[in-house]
Amino acid sequence: MHLAYPAVLSALLFCTGLYGVLARRNAILVLMSVELMLNAVNLNLVAFDVWLSRTAEETLHSGQALTLFTIAIAAAEIGIGLAIVLAVHRNRGTADIDKLRDTSERHDPDGPDGDALAAEQSGEAQKAEATA
Repeated sequence: MHLAYPAVLSALLFCTGLYGVLARRNAILVLMSVELMLNAVNLNLVAFDVWLSRTAEETLHSGQALTLFTIAIAAAEIGIGLAIVLAVHRNRGTADIDKLRDTSERHDPDGPDGDALAAEQSGEAQKAEATA
């Protein structure tokens, strides 16, 4: 088999994973896209290892060993990532990345907008007392 076939397939897998990371808003789908990108890298490592072992006299198979290391790292990454996503989903009720980003960017009362925020909150409290 030519080296071009697995290289093209790997490029397609990597581009699909990159699109998934950039376009998806669900955290689990983003993690799946990262896994797809890692699998594309693994395919490249094995394909080039086989191609280089045919030309070299020594057959160390370092590409295959590195692939096993990458698979182990990917398994740990997906386990920790899913645990984080489940914990966030339990606390906030959503796995949407945009909504999680919006809830984490709250104004600090001690920051530069703290006086304006405090004035706005006291104005709302006065309106609530007036209507009650």
